[in-house]
Amino acid sequence: MGLFSKLLKYDTDSIPASQIAAKEAMTLAEFFDAKYYPHAESTRKRPKSVLQTFDKHMRRSLGPLRFAELDNATLDTWVRDQIKRQYEPGTINKHIFLVNRLMNLARRWGYIDQNTFEDRQIKRLPLGDYKQRFLSPAEIAAILKSAQQDQHPFMYYILKLLILTGARSGEARLARCCDIDLQTRIWTVPISKNGRARRIVLSGSAVEVLKDIRERNSVFQISTRRSDYIFQNPRFHRPYHCFFSSWERIRQRVDMPNVRIHDLRHTYASMLINKGASLYEVQKLLGHFHISMTERYAHLMPNTLAERVEIVAGLVD
Repeated sequence: MGLFSKLLKYDTDSIPASQIAAKEAMTLAEFFDAKYYPHAESTRKRPKSVLQTFDKHMRRSLGPLRFAELDNATLDTWVRDQIKRQYEPGTINKHIFLVNRLMNLARRWGYIDQNTFEDRQIKRLPLGDYKQRFLSPAEIAAILKSAQQDQHPFMYYILKLLILTGARSGEARLARCCDIDLQTRIWTVPISKNGRARRIVLSGSAVEVLKDIRERNSVFQISTRRSDYIFQNPRFHRPYHCFFSSWERIRQRVDMPNVRIHDLRHTYASMLINKGASLYEVQKLLGHFHISMTERYAHLMPNTLAERVEIVAGLVD
């Protein structure tokens, strides 16, 4: 047992049984509202998404239950109900992660007895093979052409920027003018998905798109001060909440209903690897913290691997 685990065990073991019993009378919803959410507001990038997930998927079902009532049978039934409602396994796993997180913090903070709740971890559902969709050059052209026809004033530029940089749609949506340095061709994302800052290297084409966006903003009389967002709704002069409605129209027009906007990022990675970029280079360009995230693209480079093994064969011969 590590030092941290020993200290944690000491802290919970030193709590009087009566105090633990009083805390266990707290319901999951009460714990979330009074303890967890204030903690999430100071430690998570998007705490409101956690609140929305809890409100939609846990507050009515698990929220009224006390910790002592959250036994394995109750938790398994909650998971089965989501399967019956045909939620995707990946979505259910996100919900499971939040419940497990709540239970772990409740144990850590002394709201649950360590021994009683030692086996209350919900197992995640198997996901199978990771689904990837890579767009062909013809499909990319069709999507961009459809975006040009859309009523959204910036969607064409947004999609083209995503394809040219491999950025996430949320990173583009919340990008500010001060984040872009056209001289060094660096786009800095202050807080990425993994909670760390990352730098996106801009190609010449990406720089031209950003210049076009600035001109587009001037047409709509949108401010481009350093603190302003790059993409603002011309009507409200605020950043967009999402791009889903416009994206839905664009992909339906080209009969690609199953293509996700995140597939543009996958396509960016696949084009890099097909042109000889290493997994390490792709990892850096995509901003993956762990190389394991990038290894999902390893199957795209069999010819390169075949060439590499001939290096050793040549030396031995």
